[in-house]
Amino acid sequence: MEKGQLILIMSQLGFGAVATFLAIMLWSRTREAAWMLIIIGAIIAYIEIVYSILNIFGMTSDFFIFETVPIVSFILPLLRMLFFIAAFLVMIIKQFLQK
Repeated sequence: MEKGQLILIMSQLGFGAVATFLAIMLWSRTREAAWMLIIIGAIIAYIEIVYSILNIFGMTSDFFIFETVPIVSFILPLLRMLFFIAAFLVMIIKQFLQK
């Protein structure tokens, strides 16, 4: 493994862990739907980082494959974005209902 790739992996794990920890801390303090959806999206983003790193090391076994694409590699980014989209829609709807 190259030094640059190791730095990339360590920085993704480190910053992702901090963001996920702070998201979980915020989750215990808030009950707003939009914030909870953003927190879930952040946690899924960290799961995606860990899964991609495990994939680099060859430690994942893709049991579910559709055509040539592993389902987990396909679902995680979409799921993260779906939670962010839902959070933004909740905030937009909340803003329009307040007026």
